[in-house]
Amino acid sequence: MPGDLLGVEAPSFKANTTIGRIHVTPVCTTELGRAAKLAPEFTKRTVKMISLSIDSVEDHLAWSKDVNAYKSEDPTEQLPFPIIDDKNQDFTIQLGMLDPAEKDEKGMPVTARVVFIFGPGKKLKLSILYPATTGRNFDEILRVIICLQLTAEKRVAIPVDQKNGDSVMVLPTIPEEKAKNLFPKGAFIKELPSGKKYFRPAIDSPQSWFWSCPLSTMSQRMPAVHHGFPQQSIKNILV
Repeated sequence: MPGDLLGVEAPSFKANTTIGRIHVTPVCTTELGRAAKLAPEFTKRTVKMISLSIDSVEDHLAWSKDVNAYKSEDPTEQLPFPIIDDKNQDFTIQLGMLDPAEKDEKGMPVTARVVFIFGPGKKLKLSILYPATTGRNFDEILRVIICLQLTAEKRVAIPVDQKNGDSVMVLPTIPEEKAKNLFPKGAFIKELPSGKKYFRPAIDSPQSWFWSCPLSTMSQRMPAVHHGFPQQSIKNILV
């Protein structure tokens, strides 16, 4: 699936999870710990998380205690997202989540670290593929969800390394006269050697757009999935 294009539909599936021989690593433990800590931020944005690992439900439940211990929580506490039982690697193979460069003790490829974000209709909005040796960046995952939700509501584009309070860009496809209506305070046009007037940061792109807007009605339009698959139909952030 990582090779598929954005906009493709997530396949339907049924699987056992921790809510309804373990191949864990310290990196996996830090990732799930970070995801658990950020769970309230994802929930505020109507994002549902679900994780996938090539072990049994029983092993995942035991592993959850390690994750909680890592993040200094009660080991018996339930993680705020389910972990899919994929001990037969059916979903892992279907989703293209294997890292051929990293092998287990039997010489078989281990899972890569994949992020899928799905929107309404189970349409793929973003995918990120990390090698097995590199942990995901959950701050970036959260940032990109905010960007996806914002651009679904506003006719803007998000520039590099966007942070709270930074300007957003007026889409190059919006004529100057129309941009004046959309952005009453206008947009600063940066003069470039090409002479083209496409570089237009919005002057009135309020700080609240980037962080507050996705928390309201807009967030309900853009659910997501992180790490591998949507739970039930959509509204997930598969880790």
